[in-house]
Amino acid sequence: MEQGSRPIPNRLKLHRRLRGLKQKEVSALLELQSPWSLRQWEHGKGFPNMANLVKLSILYRTYPNELYPEYFTAMKRHLAARELEFFKGEC
Repeated sequence: MEQGSRPIPNRLKLHRRLRGLKQKEVSALLELQSPWSLRQWEHGKGFPNMANLVKLSILYRTYPNELYPEYFTAMKRHLAARELEFFKGEC
């Protein structure tokens, strides 16, 4: 799933709101310089690095795949297809 010009679908805002947190609070907890990065992620204009994705999932009390369900589904399909192709060639 490539980002391109389309937003990256996510549930970051939903999970933040479920926890009753503001962008400014989450940014401070993640030790970001400003809420700008979080805003970009929530609007699908960027993707948090691995460390921040893990921190967000801990903070929001959920799993990373719940924050980016469409992304994880697309990656799962892609890897399943590659795996099938890979092991077909070995038989």
